[in-house]
Amino acid sequence: MPPRATDARRAAVLGKPIAHSLSPVLHRAAYDALGLADWSYDRFEIDEAALPGFFEKLGPEWAGLSLTMPLKRAVIPLVDEISETAASVDAVNTVVFAEDGRRIGDNTDIPGMVAALREHGIEQVDSAAVLGAGATASSALAALARICTGEVVAYVRSEARAAEMRRWGERLDIDVRTADWADAEQALRAPLVIATTPAGTTDALAAAVPERPTTLFDVLYEPWPTELAARWSMFGGAVVSGLDLLVHQAVLQVEQMTGRSPAPLEAMRRAGERALAAR
Repeated sequence: MPPRATDARRAAVLGKPIAHSLSPVLHRAAYDALGLADWSYDRFEIDEAALPGFFEKLGPEWAGLSLTMPLKRAVIPLVDEISETAASVDAVNTVVFAEDGRRIGDNTDIPGMVAALREHGIEQVDSAAVLGAGATASSALAALARICTGEVVAYVRSEARAAEMRRWGERLDIDVRTADWADAEQALRAPLVIATTPAGTTDALAAAVPERPTTLFDVLYEPWPTELAARWSMFGGAVVSGLDLLVHQAVLQVEQMTGRSPAPLEAMRRAGERALAAR
């Protein structure tokens, strides 16, 4: 049964650093739209060492937690069960506290990526390219496992990273080939390009955007647009942003934590856009 609007409940996002997080803006916008006047959503700067102690102090008023880096794997021993989606990439970004006291871990980044792509008309692709090989890249592979029917080429900087991406491909049952970052310009001709790298990393690729680009999913949202995304748009290509991802994964978190569905996607997106514009 969904919580009543008068139930005072708490939720928060944890990570380090955390001051930049837009999660409080998105979740609070959802609470306002849903009429959950007594719900609150905060942020706490917590590292791996402090995480167990934080969990020990949580009371029955807590409905859920959002986890960002570096806690997505550190939290796994602290939950009672995790979803198949979270287990597939060994990463939990959502913890929901059930009425019986169980702590349930999930990963909304992966379905959030799929939903963001679907919103832009991408239901299925026959191949794709991934720029980068970090934690977000493994989530990208998990999302592609749901929509890509052919090969994914991952462009990475080291053989160690390449081997890691191939292992993720085997684990997720998706055909992954790796290529050197020096050849990353070739990625831009794929039907779908997912950029998972830190700010500035893909700037040098902007000059290589083809005349008729397809779809770019750039997981960054600040600064925005990236040089790559700006040039991609200028040439008429479709661009999915990190804010799209952030909003869609937050929608799923709100639905799980509050029991209310559907979550107010557009209200949350507008709140995120306003917050970014104010920065």
